[in-house]
Amino acid sequence: KSTKVDSQAIFSTRQDCVRTIQNLISFADKTIDICVFTITDDRISHQLMDAAKRRVKVRIISDDEKAHDPGSDIFKLKSFGVPVLTDRDPNHMHHKFAIFDGKKLLNGSYNWTRSASHHNEENFVVTDDRGLVADFSTHFERLWKQFS
Repeated sequence: KSTKVDSQAIFSTRQDCVRTIQNLISFADKTIDICVFTITDDRISHQLMDAAKRRVKVRIISDDEKAHDPGSDIFKLKSFGVPVLTDRDPNHMHHKFAIFDGKKLLNGSYNWTRSASHHNEENFVVTDDRGLVADFSTHFERLWKQFS
């Protein structure tokens, strides 16, 4: 039995990456697990807070150094009640992926920033490939446990 995989590539400055991320967040109804180097784009942060208000279980892992950058939304999300963990390592937690309802994966170079949206050449792939979703979910859980 073959299962059709739905995947698409999104490229910043030519396509609306923020809108794609916002849509994934708004359609999630159970869980959103995010592992990103940095979040400074308020449009995404506000959408995440809206998801938390809808009782979607949102968890974020980010880089400890980038969390202190001007404009970082990490502590704003944490003070809103979103569980946030950061690495405690001199090396960067440089991942950029998110898993929505355990069914969709977003992964690529795209930082969740205004610069990425408006200036940088960035990309991500959104896929419902079960194997990839499972691999990234396993990695997220390992990091969550490691940084807890």
